[in-house]
Amino acid sequence: MNTVVIIGGGASGLMAALTAAEDKNNHVILLERQQRIGRKLLATGNGRCNLTNTGAATENYHGEDPAFARPALEAFTPADTLRFFHGLGLLTVTEYGGRVYPLSNSANSVLDVLRLALDRAGVEQRTACPARELRREKEGFTVVTDAGSLRADKLIVACGGAAGGKLGGVTDGYELLKALGHKRTGLYPALVPVHTAAEYPRALKGVRVQGALRLTGGGAALAESRGEIQFTETGVSGPAVFDISRAASTGGEGLRLHMDLLPQDEKEVFALLRKRREEYPELDAAELFTGMLHNRLGRMLVKYAGIRAGQPLGGLDDAALGRLAAAAKDFSLDVTGTGGLDSAQVTAGGIRTAGVNPETLESWFVPGLFLCGEVLDVDGDCGGYNLQWAWASGRLAGRLGT
Repeated sequence: MNTVVIIGGGASGLMAALTAAEDKNNHVILLERQQRIGRKLLATGNGRCNLTNTGAATENYHGEDPAFARPALEAFTPADTLRFFHGLGLLTVTEYGGRVYPLSNSANSVLDVLRLALDRAGVEQRTACPARELRREKEGFTVVTDAGSLRADKLIVACGGAAGGKLGGVTDGYELLKALGHKRTGLYPALVPVHTAAEYPRALKGVRVQGALRLTGGGAALAESRGEIQFTETGVSGPAVFDISRAASTGGEGLRLHMDLLPQDEKEVFALLRKRREEYPELDAAELFTGMLHNRLGRMLVKYAGIRAGQPLGGLDDAALGRLAAAAKDFSLDVTGTGGLDSAQVTAGGIRTAGVNPETLESWFVPGLFLCGEVLDVDGDCGGYNLQWAWASGRLAGRLGT
């Protein structure tokens, strides 16, 4: 009987445990530092658990070597993820953009079927049991915990990343693996709110709009996205913002965020505004975008374009309407930073993948050691991609090189 110890009871660790337990010659022990397994999983997708994306592919992932993720993603595709969870009794629904959620709309449903599966597979779960030290022995490993030491024939490190500290994000995995010779990259927050010059967003706090985003720096476009934008007291958040937040975290100084707030092109917007001026010449200029945008956002665009509130629309010339149309299509703000790792959903960066075999996720220089999930330098776009990486990498690592 082989003893397989898995450090970390998050998504990738749970999948690794269930996979390793399929071999009845393995005694699988799952160590989790928190009181319960899967706590971070419960917070994903705003508590709904966006468990995969039907379109997940290598181009949705980032890191020093994005191609590193390909073997795991191709060996366990989104379709495989759905078959796996359907086999556990989970019902799912696919929404816009390929996002897959449990039909119950509750992340608890995902964790509950995983717990049932762990119990059925005979996985030994030890919670409130952080690993403090890893030692390579002549044969196997020693895992030192507060409750004593464990011997392991094979070891899987699935500690996750540093993001979301309140939900269990830690740097434990990096430190444990450093002692075994692995190195990590710099760490940055990803899928995180973006901070901007506060003059406009502060007054727009809570306003949501569908739009397109473009992040620029050094005269070049660094990232683009489309979807929901939510204004906050310190800047912007929401799915579209999360998609460009990695570039905002790692792009350095002098970044600017451009927001396209209407689906029409600039000429069409200009025609709409001119029609409004013709029909309501006595209307306050602050009401120009009424019916087109949220009232607060429309008034803010008027201010942004340098138009004085209180003057009638009939007093605005075509040049003024042109500035307003341009503002609606390019409401741009200086980026001052992003939320920190504690407010991020994902860590950009991690253990360097050059030290890991992408075909098995086994360490190149510590035989019997496998790595999976967010502890590695792999992070995905917003929309279920990071959980797909967790399932796929956990599945591959749990095969233990077989």
